[in-house]
Amino acid sequence: MKNVLIAIVALQLITGLACAQNKVMVAAHRGDWRNAPENSLRAFTQATAMGVDIVELDLNKTKDGVIVIMHDQTIDRTTNGKGRPSDYTFEEIRKFGLRNGLGRVTNNPIPTLKEVMLALKGTGVMVNLDKSYDYFNEAYAILQETGTLKQAIFKAEVTYDELKQKYPDLISHIAYMPIVNLDRANAKQIISAYLKNMKPYAFELNFKQDTSGVLADNRFISQAGTKVWLNSLWASLDAGHDDDKAVEENNKKDSWDWLIAHGATIMQTDRPKEMLEYLKIKKLHK
Repeated sequence: MKNVLIAIVALQLITGLACAQNKVMVAAHRGDWRNAPENSLRAFTQATAMGVDIVELDLNKTKDGVIVIMHDQTIDRTTNGKGRPSDYTFEEIRKFGLRNGLGRVTNNPIPTLKEVMLALKGTGVMVNLDKSYDYFNEAYAILQETGTLKQAIFKAEVTYDELKQKYPDLISHIAYMPIVNLDRANAKQIISAYLKNMKPYAFELNFKQDTSGVLADNRFISQAGTKVWLNSLWASLDAGHDDDKAVEENNKKDSWDWLIAHGATIMQTDRPKEMLEYLKIKKLHK
């Protein structure tokens, strides 16, 4: 009888682990940028059609106050224009075309946050608002106007006290994700302060070295009902457990599998198609 009970408990633990692992979500960095210009409306809709759970984009602002999607501080690299978004009115900046991965100018214009949210409204896909800390109020107004507040994730690499000081009235109305550098000695204290004062949507944990105690055991985050977001983009964010290792070297063990084993319930990737296919084979995605 004792052996039967032990077997039942073991099966329950395995089943529980499988259920937890099935909640791994895929975030497409700047959309499906391998098949469309990065941060274009087409890149986001294609990533959504692909089946990702989250698309990541970057906010900027034109001279006349329109919130547009642009990663760099200038439009030089990604369009056929020059200068900062704030050098142009929306009507002026709209005339430039986004470049594709080969550097060729396309007919895809720089989209607005409003256009993206309306295009993805009702799809169930979340939108991760990167580089948005200075624009929280403007973004919130757009999300309210479009009825898409529940689809957006605000984020910043600041402490809870800094967030509370800058946006005291806003933080209780948004889904928020702190970015935490695990190479910092006080990383766990930053996380704990957030958990003491609010329930973040997730924690984005970045690290150049994979020796942090938080990586060794971050169950205290998931036990608080909060997700763990790990990036598989570049070695500077994940100590080399990255997309290139997974895809180009076909080494999933030391890349995506490693991130999952270290608590990832969301993985942001530059290889959304390949990651989705792999997770589905492993029964780790819907």
